[in-house]
Amino acid sequence: MATKKKVSFESRLDALETMVRRLESGDVALEEALSLYEEGTALAASLEEELKKAQQRLTVLRSGADGNKVEQPLEDSDADI
Repeated sequence: MATKKKVSFESRLDALETMVRRLESGDVALEEALSLYEEGTALAASLEEELKKAQQRLTVLRSGADGNKVEQPLEDSDADI
């Protein structure tokens, strides 16, 4: 059984940036531009989803009312980081 090797976030982001540069150059044919746009929007959505999952995993240690350290999800934190 063959398994797919996961491409890193950074590699996928680089690929998206390359697509954007090609589209912005204006040197691609209409069909290729549409294909790049479709591929890019799908890639952007998957990258955004991965970022959301990473954000959910982040926690910030803060002092609770009793002085003890408390773990809180990052989005609940009002600390300037």
